[in-house]
Amino acid sequence: MTLFKHLTHTSPETFANYVSTQVRAALIEDIGSGDLTAQLVPERQMVSAEIITRESAILCGVDWVNASFLQVDSDINIAWLAKEGQRILPNQVICQIQGSARSLLTAERCALNFLQTLSATATETRRYVDAIAGTNAQILDTRKTIPNLRLAQKYAVTIGGGTNQRLALYDGILIKENHIAAAGSIQKVLQRAFALNAGKTIQIEVENLSQLQQALDAKAGNILLDNFSIDLLSDAVKINHVHGRTAILEASGGITLDNVRSIALTGVDRISIGAITKNIRAIDLSMKILA
Repeated sequence: MTLFKHLTHTSPETFANYVSTQVRAALIEDIGSGDLTAQLVPERQMVSAEIITRESAILCGVDWVNASFLQVDSDINIAWLAKEGQRILPNQVICQIQGSARSLLTAERCALNFLQTLSATATETRRYVDAIAGTNAQILDTRKTIPNLRLAQKYAVTIGGGTNQRLALYDGILIKENHIAAAGSIQKVLQRAFALNAGKTIQIEVENLSQLQQALDAKAGNILLDNFSIDLLSDAVKINHVHGRTAILEASGGITLDNVRSIALTGVDRISIGAITKNIRAIDLSMKILA
């Protein structure tokens, strides 16, 4: 699947199975023992329909839409007039569909739910990416995703131009305040992380410049600067340079479209934003039957 080129956490076959399984579960949730309302439509009636966007967005979720319709009825024909990752405009027809009226109506909500949600994540990500254009920083996602939509939303982040962080707890080590407190100190917890030799990224969160200094002294290679002000971020970058710029610095917490560019201009390497996956607003889309 071409969509998989944006993710490297698993194989293309596994990701294809993920989409199929996810859509199947969503259809079971929606249809259950049968679509009662669709039975009001003549059984053999064939129709044409189109999906329209009511607002500007970054299109994301084509494969989920296809799977939603085709799992209901493999004879449905779908023609996309816009490509995955393309900016779509208000009142633009993005997809044309032909098939059984009953089948189209049964699959409609499931297909649109995926499309409006994934397009929302891609669109919000693109806003942040555009806001820091020309800087050296990257926009990254977090694990603050909608339950059971982790891979889908992380895929949508890449479609919006962002970068994926660790997929899950098994995919990397992120040492936070409570880990440090339980282990005894920044130095001790980093020593234990290095000793695991897990072959994964090790990142430690710090809350002030003193903790940053301790993390650098303990040879941390990836440091999360939690809720630092613009001035403190600039100071952190300077301190890192004094150490020979030994660590990747990532800003997180309190980041908005209003301040993200100022944060990027401090010289941090990465900016992680939970809002691009957890604070999204669904894109306004609809399916209209034509005949």
